[in-house]
Amino acid sequence: MFRYAATAIIGVLLAPLFSETQVLPWNNSCPHSHPVHADTQGVSAAQSVPSLVLWAWERPEDLRFLDPTKEGVAFLAGTVRLGPKGMSYRPRLQPLQVSRETKLVAVVRIETAADVALDQETATRVAREIAQTGRLPAVVAVQVDFDATASERAFYRELLVELRQQLPPSMPISITALTSWCIGDRWMKGLPIDEAVPMLFRMGVGQTEITNWMRSGHDFWEAACRTSLGISLDERWPKLPAERRVYAFSPSPWTKRSFEHLVGELEAWR
Repeated sequence: MFRYAATAIIGVLLAPLFSETQVLPWNNSCPHSHPVHADTQGVSAAQSVPSLVLWAWERPEDLRFLDPTKEGVAFLAGTVRLGPKGMSYRPRLQPLQVSRETKLVAVVRIETAADVALDQETATRVAREIAQTGRLPAVVAVQVDFDATASERAFYRELLVELRQQLPPSMPISITALTSWCIGDRWMKGLPIDEAVPMLFRMGVGQTEITNWMRSGHDFWEAACRTSLGISLDERWPKLPAERRVYAFSPSPWTKRSFEHLVGELEAWR
């Protein structure tokens, strides 16, 4: 999912829509952008991310059925694209509805073209775009989704260092992680992040080996990968490590019924 999608935000302005609802415009320069509807003006960023978080991708989502004391939402905020002509940014265009006090994680997707020049200046600019998401109402963490190749890792490290400097110290940084980063590839050591979410779905080559690894009771070598898991509603896992935050993706819009199915599957897997 995070291998094929988008994320980020430019401005934060609040304007009343109804008596108990706030509208968050993504970008004043984009008149056709759709807002996030939230019944709260914000939640302290120092509060922890819930143990179960639903990913809300670029489509209309109504997640007001969630219990904000137990579940959170990681929403695609926008996409940064880096190519030969420089950087472009596409904000979220679809509405997201969440109930009062729901904790949000703002997700930013980064996509790169072949032979793109990745330098310190670009890292600073991208970090600045991502940092804007941390100022949105109810956002308690930011998450970066970037499948960095081996040649892009030095740039990614610079970007995360810049992002850490631009965010408040209390704002957690999460990243999505290929399973190879968590098992055999130790390049993430020392990154200024609070968690790396192993993506246990849509893995392609190597999925059988990873499945057998997890089924045998092995854990990830990289410490940052041992606090959370990323799963999809349409790919069942026979065994998951206990005491992990779970980020869940659905290939279709979330409903109360699909959410209840997820909860049942998690209980069975654990």
